[in-house]
Amino acid sequence: MQLKPIRQWGWTIPDDDLILIAGPCSAETREQTLASCQGAARQGAHMLRAGIWKPRTRPDAFAGVGEEGLPWIVEAGQTTGCPVMIEVASARHVELALKAGVDILWIGARSTANPFTVQEIADVLNGVDVPVLVKNPVNPDLDLWLGAIERIALAGVHRLAAIFRGFSVYKPGIYRNAPMWELPIELHRQLPALDIIVDPSHITGNRSLIGYVAQHAIDLDFSGFMIETHIQPDQAWSDAAQQLTPMDLGRTLAGLVHRRPNVDDPEFLANLEALRYDIDNLDQEIIRSLGQRMEVSREIGLFKRENEVTILQMNRWSNIFESRVQTALKAGLSEAFARDLIQAIHNESIRQQGGVMNAELEMTPKDQRDLSEMDQPVENQI
Repeated sequence: MQLKPIRQWGWTIPDDDLILIAGPCSAETREQTLASCQGAARQGAHMLRAGIWKPRTRPDAFAGVGEEGLPWIVEAGQTTGCPVMIEVASARHVELALKAGVDILWIGARSTANPFTVQEIADVLNGVDVPVLVKNPVNPDLDLWLGAIERIALAGVHRLAAIFRGFSVYKPGIYRNAPMWELPIELHRQLPALDIIVDPSHITGNRSLIGYVAQHAIDLDFSGFMIETHIQPDQAWSDAAQQLTPMDLGRTLAGLVHRRPNVDDPEFLANLEALRYDIDNLDQEIIRSLGQRMEVSREIGLFKRENEVTILQMNRWSNIFESRVQTALKAGLSEAFARDLIQAIHNESIRQQGGVMNAELEMTPKDQRDLSEMDQPVENQI
């Protein structure tokens, strides 16, 4: 897959700057769109955004002004010198956006979740030289996200990037969309040339948390942010709670610490390398210890098989689980991590014992992997 990073898309972005995309959730009126985008540009936005067509959950929600708003966002780009972008969810949207002079397109989370929709967009983009950003799907499915990116790339689009906006959950907690950071990190590992832009507005659903999530994105070495900015956010026609005024955008950006992925200080690098050496050794020790534990699990499986005893004794498992969690807490581990870790070890132990007790089934390695995945709790299958 041939990918061009955002800094090679044709617009000047200083090397030391994190990429900033800003603008209102929705274009509501010409005046509101221009004021919001111009305010965002004054605070350092490199690219401007506005929602023209809004895929809404409920039919009575504001679904965008539609084609009428295209000239507004284009005018905002002309008055600021910034490229402008909108969300597209159909071939017709793409055609209208390109005809109006929109510079960049993005595919929203609901569209990414539907391969038919993505393919329809890819087909109309075939041979068209326009940059595209692909948001993660609403559900935590990395293959679906990768598949959407691949479909657009196969259409010949090389100016391609991703947007991470978190994942929908049944009962939102502190965040509107759960920031399962491991998925964009894995996407970056598989596609290291792909820029990933973090959308703190949709992750948080709360303007007071945007700075915190943006800082975390910096710390994880993502390429930049898409932050919703509205001249009067409390009066916004959609997603009012997660939008910042241009001035608040500037204050939020000023409070961020711009850390670097690498430094040239020899002393720092030497100390870091020594600590990483310790980490590598500890990881090897942990893996060896887990291997030894599974050897004992297999011995227990043989013993249970000979005595026709079930693999699982619930009282024993309940006692182990709670005692190990308490041990982990005393060691300074978080409770959530401890529970996931102990559950994962126990699942593997059951799989190992099952292999010994039912060896006559002669499963293929693939069958064993599939069975192991089926045994995982739902939250570990994402």
